[in-house]
Amino acid sequence: MTEPDRERSVTAAERTGSLLERLPPQMRAITARLGDAFAQHGAELYLVGGSVRDLLLGQPVTDLDFATSAEPELTKAAGAAAGADSVYTVGEQFGTVGFVFDGVSVEITTYREEHYPTPDRRPKVRLGTDLVGDLSRRDFTINAIAVDARDGTVHDPFGGLDDLERRIIRAVGDPKARFAEDPLRILRAARFAAQLDFRVDRRTLAAMRAMGPQLERISRERIAAELNRLLIAPAAARGLALLHETDLLRWVLPEVVPMAEDTGAGRHKDIWLHTLRVVEQSPPRLAVRWAALLHDAAKPMTRSVDARGEVHFFGHERVGADLARKALRRLKQERALIDRVAGLVEMHLRPASYDSTWTDSAVRRLMLEAGDLWDDLLDLAAADVTSARAHRQREAARRIAALREHARRLEEEHALAQLQSPLDGHELMAMFGRPPGRWIGEVKDHLRELVIDGVLAPDDKEGARAEALRWMAEHGDV
Repeated sequence: MTEPDRERSVTAAERTGSLLERLPPQMRAITARLGDAFAQHGAELYLVGGSVRDLLLGQPVTDLDFATSAEPELTKAAGAAAGADSVYTVGEQFGTVGFVFDGVSVEITTYREEHYPTPDRRPKVRLGTDLVGDLSRRDFTINAIAVDARDGTVHDPFGGLDDLERRIIRAVGDPKARFAEDPLRILRAARFAAQLDFRVDRRTLAAMRAMGPQLERISRERIAAELNRLLIAPAAARGLALLHETDLLRWVLPEVVPMAEDTGAGRHKDIWLHTLRVVEQSPPRLAVRWAALLHDAAKPMTRSVDARGEVHFFGHERVGADLARKALRRLKQERALIDRVAGLVEMHLRPASYDSTWTDSAVRRLMLEAGDLWDDLLDLAAADVTSARAHRQREAARRIAALREHARRLEEEHALAQLQSPLDGHELMAMFGRPPGRWIGEVKDHLRELVIDGVLAPDDKEGARAEALRWMAEHGDV
């Protein structure tokens, strides 16, 4: 490591303190054991990547990733010396060896660097020789910080600490070169901006826009995975706005482009800005967030203007459901997610029409049609209120709250209806050969109490007959 790198490492260590002390106790102990074992084998070991970034941000660390000067065989020996419970070598050809310590997964990768056979070919990974070289091939500066596993010294050759403080996503080195190595990093920039609520550095932003066509090299499954992570992130609207700003939507989600580019010509609210608000206001569940993004995507193709100049989007929910299916199928999303999102898009207007005139049967019908989409549907409907007028927001919120309460009451009544005596009055009269009277209600009340207490099942007629006989023997004069 060069002298400037050492100086920067010391400065970083002073600014961050001992990051290793911030690890959960179990992970801290594993890191110490590994650090000692690799040192005894004459090898360097550094905590790297998202683990370091999350420690610096005070976020939970769920796994441990290390970089090492050791090659895989030596890594396996050092891991065994550290007391690993098991080892997995699926990524060994790329220099990665995995271990499990007391249920904690650890991945340790030999320093790597990129090798370009020809300028127009994708790079090949080969083993590298030093930490800085390894960090130089990482995507963003905030992910290119390393911590010595033994003494906690922080190595930050590319200014990731400063970028964390300034809340900036910046590519390591030349952003176009980083994106050329793996174009999925273009989407990862937007995803990190959404996860961390960071802004993207100017040069990196320009490279995202310029390199967008390179995303055609990436499989639909990988693109879908990044979009899924972006959508459930805390600042998903920021990430989506970035995709539009950098013209990346046309490469990853072309079905949304007409909506994003629709200005409305002053006749109605901006559909794209409304959509971002709905995404922002919806709970971070994947199906709900996808439905929030796509619920109005068909408006540009269903727009009509009547004689009074009023704009309508008749049938946009049905057309939108078809569009959602098309988009998610193209991305090779799971069938269950596709069906769920399409169902939410098709039904998203229904709860908004609720008012006090709805009968119990009307609410039951909507609940049955929605099925297991019910909670997601109401959450989407609640999020789909973005009026700037406070009274309209309050009215819409009250409407959805009233529908929730109406449905809750019906569910409670249905549940209570299930907790009834297994025997009705006609069955009791036939059993005992007695005419109608107060005695029927008292027997049924007794049997119902046993059902509520779990002594009898609601359909346990044999048990109920035996208990009715016993009860009547004791209360025969009723």
